[in-house]
Amino acid sequence: MTDLRRMESRLQCPAARRLKSAAVHSWSLGALALALGSVVFISQVGCTRPPAHAPVTLTLVEQSPGLDEALLASRHREFEDFHRETGVLVQTLPTPESADDQLLFWERLLESHASTPDVYSIDCIWPGILAEHLIDLAPFLGPQLHQLVPALVSNYTVNHAVVAVPSRTSAGLLFYRKDLLKKYGYRAPPATWDELERMAARIQAAERAQGNRDFWGYVWQGGGGEPLLCNALEWQASEGGGMIIEGDGSVSVNNPSAIAAWERAARWVGTISPPAVTQYLEWDAANVWESGNAAFMRNWPSNYLSSSREGSDVRGRFDVTLLPAGRAGHWGTVGGSSYAVSRYSAHQQQSIALVGYLTRRDVQKNRAYLNDGFPIYPELDQDPVVLAASPYLKQLTGNEHFAVRPAAVCGKDYQEVSRTYAEAVHAVLTHAKTAPAAARELEGALVRITGRWLR
Repeated sequence: MTDLRRMESRLQCPAARRLKSAAVHSWSLGALALALGSVVFISQVGCTRPPAHAPVTLTLVEQSPGLDEALLASRHREFEDFHRETGVLVQTLPTPESADDQLLFWERLLESHASTPDVYSIDCIWPGILAEHLIDLAPFLGPQLHQLVPALVSNYTVNHAVVAVPSRTSAGLLFYRKDLLKKYGYRAPPATWDELERMAARIQAAERAQGNRDFWGYVWQGGGGEPLLCNALEWQASEGGGMIIEGDGSVSVNNPSAIAAWERAARWVGTISPPAVTQYLEWDAANVWESGNAAFMRNWPSNYLSSSREGSDVRGRFDVTLLPAGRAGHWGTVGGSSYAVSRYSAHQQQSIALVGYLTRRDVQKNRAYLNDGFPIYPELDQDPVVLAASPYLKQLTGNEHFAVRPAAVCGKDYQEVSRTYAEAVHAVLTHAKTAPAAARELEGALVRITGRWLR
């Protein structure tokens, strides 16, 4: 406890005391140390008494702790430009490493009505959990919101209030080895799941016959939790099997289309996908792919950059396209983050202005070179600057549907819904349950969790 007491002794300024009181409430020792480590940052940079007529300083807490140098430099320029335009300064707080710890930290701060931070970066699956503590931004940023991709705005709309504005967005994509497709006589990547299955099996067999016994046709994220939900929602939605919980609150999982989609994925395990794929998360799949041992991979746009880096065995040998289509077309689960304003901020007007600035078209266009997702403005995916940074966007325009996870409609029930859904699909993939049995049990569980009804 010595280190904790020493850290606590530094928390003398009002902002730090507010964060400390929010963080201490019912936290474990490890989480407490993490929170105090964050608030010490404030004691070092924000606890001197400001001079008279000092400019307003906003505090922003980022969701992503590991910002690379390019992104850090970009944010620094954005904050400087915002200050020149408005006279308002911006400082950022350090953040916990894991998404679970971040959400816990955010919840504690907001539940304590802490006036700092002013602006929160939130994950696309958190709006329903945090909505009661966030300002409805629609009355202030309405014209700007109408220009964004509608599915993204709906993802952050809770009870008709837009509680956050998307700042970075992505969706599931199919990575493919263009050199291997050419080698085996294919002119285009697979357009449907059935084509993917056939092409992956043929390429895998041929590569193994030539001596690469570690080669697999298709790698993806089957390890449970949120990564598996993202994959399974894409399978289910592409076959017309529903969105798990629909926008009207109805449950849609126990239907022939969803069941058939799960059964097809279960066939992949141990045939075109490694037996261990049922334990894979994003980086497990990426490691197999970047080592040159897979023909196809499902992952996020951010993997385009890592796959292109020095040392990647697929550098210059791959391309990206839409995930295969089912009867209902191409679907990719939405990912990404947004900016939200705390109801308890002492500088709400300036905070709203900051969110509007960071999500403005020109600022978003200037981020294009970071190559970490899709533009939030539809017309930017045709912009030459954006296409130069993300050439794969040429293949995606207008053809993919965004599968929005039911986070907003489920609210505080979402985490339990997500866990229960992923466990059911995982049981099918590992053959612990049949797909019809898993779907039937899942349907009942989701009705109990949410108090909703059947579609």
